[in-house]
Amino acid sequence: MRRRLLVVLMVLMGVAALLLCVPLAEAYARGRTEHLLLQRRSEAVRFADLADRAGSAADRAELSAEIGRYAQLYGASVTVVDAAGATVARASGAGPAGGTAPEAASEPRRRALTGRSTDRLPTVRPWGPDRVVLAEPVGRDERVSGAVLMAVPTAAARRDVTLRWSLIAAGAVAAFAAAALVAAGITRWLLRPVLDLDRAVAGLAAGSLRARAVSDTGPPELRRLRRHFNGMAEAVADSLGRQRAFVADASHQLRNPLATLVLQLENVEPHIADGPGLAEHARALDEAERLEELLDGLLALARLESGTARPVDQDLAGAVRGRVEAWEPVFRAAGLVLAAGGLPRELRVRALPDAAGRILDALLDNAVKFVPSGGRVEVAVSGSPGGEALVRVADDGPGVPAGRRELLLGRFARAPEHQNLPGSGLGLAIAEEIARLSGGGLEVSGNDPRGLVFVFRLPCPGGGAPDTGRRRSCTGNGQPYAER
Repeated sequence: MRRRLLVVLMVLMGVAALLLCVPLAEAYARGRTEHLLLQRRSEAVRFADLADRAGSAADRAELSAEIGRYAQLYGASVTVVDAAGATVARASGAGPAGGTAPEAASEPRRRALTGRSTDRLPTVRPWGPDRVVLAEPVGRDERVSGAVLMAVPTAAARRDVTLRWSLIAAGAVAAFAAAALVAAGITRWLLRPVLDLDRAVAGLAAGSLRARAVSDTGPPELRRLRRHFNGMAEAVADSLGRQRAFVADASHQLRNPLATLVLQLENVEPHIADGPGLAEHARALDEAERLEELLDGLLALARLESGTARPVDQDLAGAVRGRVEAWEPVFRAAGLVLAAGGLPRELRVRALPDAAGRILDALLDNAVKFVPSGGRVEVAVSGSPGGEALVRVADDGPGVPAGRRELLLGRFARAPEHQNLPGSGLGLAIAEEIARLSGGGLEVSGNDPRGLVFVFRLPCPGGGAPDTGRRRSCTGNGQPYAER
């Protein structure tokens, strides 16, 4: 946003500088041209007076000598013609326009022979013209007896225009640079509270309830917005804190009487005779244990959402290897195959304490419950070029229809056909929350030809390097496991 705002301001300032400098430069060029016309026209008037009085050969000789000296001094060409256009006297200087005869300028000569002086010259600019032609009538009114034509070099005028245009351009560049510095400062002043507010909003959206906008600069409206946002964040954090505290307190307070109830149900079992009462007692005990498991899950979620734990560096490969070894006997007893292929020796990530083990426990527990005997579950670990580590858990079980897969990560999500299986429906929700609070995520998709694939991502200690052409990956023993 800062770059876009700066570009807009720079374009506007550039247009403003052009709108100011171009007319100023053009006005100076026209003024310098008018000055040149006034200077040379006075000389042309003097030559016209001499030509008007040149009735004798001596006068004409004096005229020729006068225009010759002038042509040599100024490098111009001067021609005196009579009323019929015939040349009476002519002199050419040694300058760059000295060899150019002004007779070819038919329009100034025609005007002069009708009694009108040259009142306008082509505007002199740095690139030209190299010479200008002006004419002055000899005589006045109906007594016009000829004309004086002058081809005047413009080198000095063009140098003056070039110098003044250079000064104007330098001034415009300096003013543009100063305005750019001011614009950059104003942009920083305007956007610093906006960027700070954006970071606070992102932190709040990521679950950090302590995120606040701290910048106290910028316009009054943005400072007022910061205060309102911080007030809103405080209210949200307070509300969520009370809610989570209630869930945690309720779960904790209910565990003790529930544990007592389970114990009493177990103690009364020997005193129940065989028959329908014993079956009902077993069902009641199962429901009590299920309720205890549900309370444990709610308490675990409340502790996670409280945000008390902080991410730490840990070895993902070691955690996965340890959990696979711990779950292998359980899978073997259930008639399932648990395979872990291609695990690196070490793969460092930054996540909540024991995040990988807790997430993997939930995924493997889910596989044990829902994959039929004879099935296979595969665990794989890899780094990614995006600065994250990936753990993939794939099974060949019955799977879940595509439209219901996203519901698996919700709280208390249970398929209708699995309502009687043990569990609270919180395991995958807790795993997804752990991954999210660690800066990663948990995703579910279908396996080919059947089954489900769960992939959870955990960030590397240093993250990616998006400003370079090469992104870092998670590392083990100082060496990258995944390159581009």
